[in-house]
Amino acid sequence: MSGSVELWHFFTEREADAIAQVIKDFESSHPNIKVTVKAGQDDSKVTQAIGAGNGPDVGLSYSTDIVGKFCSSGAWVDLKQYIDRDKVDLNKLNATTRSYTEFDGKRCAMPFLADAYGMFYNKDLFAKAGLSGPPKTLDELTEYAKKLTVKNADGSLKTVGFLPLYDFYENAASHLAPAVGAKWLTDDGKSAVGTDPAWKTLITWQKQLVDWYGYDKLQKFRAGLGDEYSADNAFQKGQVAINIDAEYRLAFVKDQSPNLKYGVAPIPTSDAAHYGGGYVTGNILGISKNAKNPEAAWELIKYLTTDDKAIIKLSGLLKNIPTTTASIADPGLNSDADFKTFIDIFNNPNSSTTPPSASGPAYQETFGQFLNSYQAGKVKDLDAGLADADKQVNSVMTLGG
Repeated sequence: MSGSVELWHFFTEREADAIAQVIKDFESSHPNIKVTVKAGQDDSKVTQAIGAGNGPDVGLSYSTDIVGKFCSSGAWVDLKQYIDRDKVDLNKLNATTRSYTEFDGKRCAMPFLADAYGMFYNKDLFAKAGLSGPPKTLDELTEYAKKLTVKNADGSLKTVGFLPLYDFYENAASHLAPAVGAKWLTDDGKSAVGTDPAWKTLITWQKQLVDWYGYDKLQKFRAGLGDEYSADNAFQKGQVAINIDAEYRLAFVKDQSPNLKYGVAPIPTSDAAHYGGGYVTGNILGISKNAKNPEAAWELIKYLTTDDKAIIKLSGLLKNIPTTTASIADPGLNSDADFKTFIDIFNNPNSSTTPPSASGPAYQETFGQFLNSYQAGKVKDLDAGLADADKQVNSVMTLGG
């Protein structure tokens, strides 16, 4: 195995440095392979490059939502020949990550670390409001959000207990769906947003909280908040007391807001029996169809996704969840109580992910547009709105398929 291989990934700054360290380890153990890394490359850049015939050998994507598109279009090659030849045991990968790295029986991706979504809460603000532990149900979350909210003399919002807008930071419908056990697709692959009553439960709960705050007041408050990944993140600045986020936030807090006193817990659920789960997703690696050195590309992917030592090192540096059974049980990673909370969410049977579709993330984006209209008060009849959203989601899925 020799030659050079080009890897494109989306990470920047501190996170890009972590990738560079592990690539160096790979080159030490594979002296005949030289890796060229291009950082800060998002999915659209990778897609365009593959379409133009000059894609990288290996692409690292932050979105499991493109798996359906990449597998069905052949933009990423089927890895079966390499997996069979090298006798890679896929059962060593966590079951959810196995499910989101293949589509229609084709495995065109391997999981590169994962994300589990939970809830971060500000312990100082909780103490001030006379609250101790985290809320466990959606009703409790509403109650806590109200108690934690502080208004200015003119009635505008000063501190928000929980900012319920769907388009704020990580509040996507996909991340909240496990809180009510909502299904995206029916068994025959059609949209379920209009027929699964769990969506109505989630949407009604969220809208009541938006209305309590006042949609315009929330928008005005949000306009003054910092960028999600900057040191001005609203949760890190104490402007929002409870926030939905993934385990990678732990590394950002440590780096940007080391004095913040916070706790982490699973996302509250509509029904106590489902508590403990959350939304699971992850980063994925694939070989593009115009890779110049597919063999070396596979060697690099195999190292980054099946070598437990490499995975544990990456997980520790990036504070992302490891994806093999041995790495997930690593005592070093589990010794951090906050990180272990996210490992537990990841392993919880109530956790779920978004199903892959040939149209990629289009079905979620279309539903997201409906939710944004509904929270703004532009849709008066929820049942009719959901039935219409159902039709629109089915139509984009047909176009994309």
